[in-house]
Amino acid sequence: MQNVMYYGKDYKSLPVSSIKSKKGVEIASDLYQYTTQIVNIVFYGEPSSQSFVLIDTGMPGKSKEIIREAEARFGSHAKPKAIILTHGHFDHVGSIIELIKYWDVPVYAHPEELPYLTGAKDYPAPDATVDGGLISKMSKIFPNKAINLDGYIKALPEDFSVPYMPDFKWVHTPGHTPGHISLYRAEDSLLVAGDAITTVKQDNLKDVLTQKQAIYGPPRYFTTNWAQVKDSIRKLLALKPEIITTGHGRPLKNHEAQRKLDELNNHLDEIILPKHGKYVNQND
Repeated sequence: MQNVMYYGKDYKSLPVSSIKSKKGVEIASDLYQYTTQIVNIVFYGEPSSQSFVLIDTGMPGKSKEIIREAEARFGSHAKPKAIILTHGHFDHVGSIIELIKYWDVPVYAHPEELPYLTGAKDYPAPDATVDGGLISKMSKIFPNKAINLDGYIKALPEDFSVPYMPDFKWVHTPGHTPGHISLYRAEDSLLVAGDAITTVKQDNLKDVLTQKQAIYGPPRYFTTNWAQVKDSIRKLLALKPEIITTGHGRPLKNHEAQRKLDELNNHLDEIILPKHGKYVNQND
């Protein structure tokens, strides 16, 4: 493969971390959530198996930390078979180029996300005016330029299968980004939601730092199509997941997951829709 990969010119590390940073939690025997600063990545695979799949790659500058965590869980010199991206925002692809170079592995994303991962198209600028907390106001400094993963990036299979994750299917959940996906496993009703659903108010700095749990929609400052967000959340609610790991926040399981999902279902507009912002009502 050629190697002309690059990050956008605006890529940078951000000095903000939650109390869960550098900590992990087992979601299932073969699924492990790990937090890099304020965003979660997920490892799929049995411990000590020397092989795994990585879902998202966290914040910029975290490649060495991610490699250490992978080797601690899967064994020395463990290598993933692939990296799966829920979407391409900077906090989900922040360490991807270093990881690709170290592991030499393919990356998969939804076809509609590929322009943002091949240098063809920038994401819309963050909405620092959107209804929310301090992080929304800070978002004007967040990177939004396209990155280029060159020959390493591939489109997910059209049959909804997930490479090297045979028990999962991908679900198209646009709104936060055009090609956002979530992953679902029917046998144990396990949902990897990405940013389609979050379990912390990601625009509120205090809640992010303390990881105060709440059912929420995608981060508002980076969301451009709220009509699609609602449709995507309804699609995930229809799956009735019993275990949920999200891009931001602590996981939900069993009765707590159902209680929070019922709350979201009963108060969907109230919970997810901002009162104002430049993308609000744009797609109604």
